[in-house]
Amino acid sequence: MAQFTSPRSRLAASSAGLRLLKAFLTLLCVVVFSFLLLRLAPGDPALILAGDQGGSDPAFVDELRRHLGLDGPVYLQLWRYLQSIATLDFGLSYRDQRPVIHIVLEKVPATLLLTLSGFVFSVVLGVTLGALASRRPGSVIDGLITTISVAFFAMPLFWVGLVFIIIFAVKLGWLPSYGIETAAIAAKGGWAAFWDRVSHMILPVLTLGLFHMSVHARVARTTLLQVSSMDFIRTARAKGLSSWRIWQDHLLRNALLPTITLAALQAGQLIGGSILVETVFAWPGIGRLAFDALASRDYNVLLAVFIVSSCGVILANLVADATYRIIDPRLDREGTA
Repeated sequence: MAQFTSPRSRLAASSAGLRLLKAFLTLLCVVVFSFLLLRLAPGDPALILAGDQGGSDPAFVDELRRHLGLDGPVYLQLWRYLQSIATLDFGLSYRDQRPVIHIVLEKVPATLLLTLSGFVFSVVLGVTLGALASRRPGSVIDGLITTISVAFFAMPLFWVGLVFIIIFAVKLGWLPSYGIETAAIAAKGGWAAFWDRVSHMILPVLTLGLFHMSVHARVARTTLLQVSSMDFIRTARAKGLSSWRIWQDHLLRNALLPTITLAALQAGQLIGGSILVETVFAWPGIGRLAFDALASRDYNVLLAVFIVSSCGVILANLVADATYRIIDPRLDREGTA
C-alpha cells in the first residue's frame, strides 16, 4: 500500500530542515568571523612561543610560524582551517602542543555543570518570584521582589562573586571559595565526594544564576499581568474554573513562551558570564580556558572554545523552538518556521 504524508507533516519536515540550515549557516558565519577577528588581534603566537623557548632568531621564528600554520595569506589560512574543522580537527594547542579537541572536551563537563545549574536555578526561581509578584501587584511582596531583581541585575557578576567569597568563605567559613572539588575528598568517592562537589558549586551557581533570575522575574511578572487581563481569562473565571486550573491551563501556558524565548537568548550570556565566574572561583571550565588562551595568544584553543560555545547557543535555540511547539501546537498549524 502506498504511503502518503499529510501536508502538515511535510510542512513540519520542511520547517525543521530550514531551521537546521539556518543553524548551519549561523555556525559557519561565527567560525569565519571569529577566525578573522583573532587574526586582526595584536600579538604573534610564534614570537611569544619563541620567547618562551629562549629563541629570537628570525629563521627560527619563521620555521615556528610555518609549523603553526600561520604562514601564507589569511584567506588561505581560513580555507585550511575550515577543511580541518570539517573533520573535527581543531589543530594543536600552540602552548601545550596537544590536540585542541582533547583540551576543550576536558573542560566542557565543568562548564556544562555550572551553566546548566545556573540556568535551571535562574529560570525556576525567576518564574516563581515573578508569579508571586504578579498575584498582588503593588503589594509589599511585589515591591520587595522588584527591588531584589533590579539590584542583582545592576551588580556586576565578578563583584557579586567576590562579595559571596568574602561573606560565606572568608568570614563565615561555610563554603569553599575556589575550585570544583577537594582532591582528598574526591579520591574517597561516595556521598562525601558528592556533597563536597555540591558545596563547591553553590557560590558559582548563585553568582551566575541570580543575575539571570532578575530578568526572568521581571519578564514573568509583566507577562502574567498582561495575560491575566485578557478576555479568555475573564471567561474562564466566569465559567467557575478554579484559580489553580486557570493558572495551570491558561496563565502559565501563555506566559511561558516569552520566558522560553528569553532563556534561549540568555544561553550565550550564560556562557559569556561563565568566563567571569570561572575566573573568580578558579572553576576549571572552558571560560577559564578561554581566558588563559587569550593571554597566551593560543588561537586554536580560542577558536575551538568559540565554536563549541556557539554550538551550545544554537542548540539551545533549537530546543527552545521545539519547546514552543510542545507548549503551543498552533505554531505548527500556522506553519511558523
